[in-house]
Amino acid sequence: MIAIQDLMGLRCLVTGGSSGIGAAVARAFADQGAIVGVHANRGVAAAEAVVAGIADAGGSAFVFQADLAERGAARRLVAEAAQRLGGIDILINNAGSPLGRTHLTDMSDAQFDAVLDTNLRSVFEVSRAAVPFLRAAGGGVIINTTSISARSGGGAGVTAYAMAKAGVSSITRGLAKELSVDRIRVNAVSPGIILTRIHAESTSPELMRQLVSAIPMQRAGTVDDCTGTFLFLASSAMSGYITGQIIEVNGGQIMP
Repeated sequence: MIAIQDLMGLRCLVTGGSSGIGAAVARAFADQGAIVGVHANRGVAAAEAVVAGIADAGGSAFVFQADLAERGAARRLVAEAAQRLGGIDILINNAGSPLGRTHLTDMSDAQFDAVLDTNLRSVFEVSRAAVPFLRAAGGGVIINTTSISARSGGGAGVTAYAMAKAGVSSITRGLAKELSVDRIRVNAVSPGIILTRIHAESTSPELMRQLVSAIPMQRAGTVDDCTGTFLFLASSAMSGYITGQIIEVNGGQIMP
């Protein structure tokens, strides 16, 4: 792995870091010498396994638990992480889930609220809580995980998720404008079809074959296909003049 010198020793909080893309990103930053906070909600045991693996590899990481769909949880999470890590230089807003597949017209109010709280409101609340710590550090980086569905509208049963992720893309651009004066860069990574637990639980083999057939590279992505983009966007040496951008990682499925 190529060493990215300016990430060494930085304090990085990864929400949704217990599995999938979040876990891979947490490991990637730890490999670069960052001190990593790995957030989980129900997956605390999985987050602890991620942290144990980082420690075994000589890195430094800590587990933090919070249900980011609950009001006030983001503020507590960020405060605890900043205290344990000694501050925050990098925030990765990765927590999210479509919470299953339900057609929009069949959704209850509670289901709709849960999808937006989990995927969009959490980004707003965690970012709002983290900004004072980023300012105190003299600047920093926020990287949000959006989705190809933000552009495509999603597939069957994930329209609400696509709506929320479109909001994540918009808040990325808006925060980039608001926070540039504080030397805080804000960008997003937009994964396409990535082999994670979400697809394993909610995407049938037939649907997966249909999805992959529309990808020019003719394969689904892996979590490790995503990590380099997060590292690139976090490094001021490599992306110091990049803010407000959505980087697509989708094998060519959408070429904006």
